[in-house]
Amino acid sequence: MADVRRWQRVAPVLAAMVLPALLWAGSEALAQTVNVGGETIKPRLVERIKNGETKKHEILTYFGEPQEVERTPDGMVYKYFSYKDSSTLPYKPETRKPVVDSEHLSNPFYLDENKNIKMVGKPKGGKVLRRSLMVRFKPDGETVLSHEYREY
Repeated sequence: MADVRRWQRVAPVLAAMVLPALLWAGSEALAQTVNVGGETIKPRLVERIKNGETKKHEILTYFGEPQEVERTPDGMVYKYFSYKDSSTLPYKPETRKPVVDSEHLSNPFYLDENKNIKMVGKPKGGKVLRRSLMVRFKPDGETVLSHEYREY
């Protein structure tokens, strides 16, 4: 009888300690399989799309709201795009220009190869298309007719 009472006191404490760990592990697993917000297109999620079988709600779960929606006489077309930073592009030394944070520089100018005075440029962020996904739905608007995935 004493063992039962001890477990009745200890069980809520153990549950309070274990439950957050289980919830955290579940949310991590969900974050790895579901793309929240449609910011990127994950190839392993594209592999799950089966023409004629996958439903619209599954597409929305995998990729979120589309960046573009096209309405055609044959049905809806959802378009998703994934971008990468242009700073990750291949390095080309011949096009290199000095890039320095001019806020922390006493002299924000430099001499170019022709001995002309130029102002130091700040890094410019840019995006380059990395992947695209187009999902065409049947006229019923619920079932995937076809999909096209591209990597650039």
